[in-house]
Amino acid sequence: MNWVWVLLILFWTGGFAWVADNVRTALRNRHERRMELMRETKQERLSVEAAHRTPEPVCGCTHHLAKHDKAGRCHERVEVPTAWDEEKKPLRYEAGQCNCQQYVGPQPLSQVFAEDLTDRA
Repeated sequence: MNWVWVLLILFWTGGFAWVADNVRTALRNRHERRMELMRETKQERLSVEAAHRTPEPVCGCTHHLAKHDKAGRCHERVEVPTAWDEEKKPLRYEAGQCNCQQYVGPQPLSQVFAEDLTDRA
């Protein structure tokens, strides 16, 4: 029966607040660690997906290579500014043709089979 008095004295003096505070802090730390682990897992998955993606041939005008003809002329429609304010910021736009002239992006690599360079003997 003496342990009941010890628990009551601890309860009355606020001893359980210390326990509750420690439990709350431990749960908060655990939650933060789990969220960080989830963010790292997501970032790793996104970086692996990006590494397996083939490079897109993109011109300096940011249009895909398929939008250019054999001479290098771009056939994509873009917004061309037609009016400016006193700070030289465009106010109005009209549809116009992209006036880039050639493709300047990465050349896509062909698929090539290469044997391993190690000896298996």
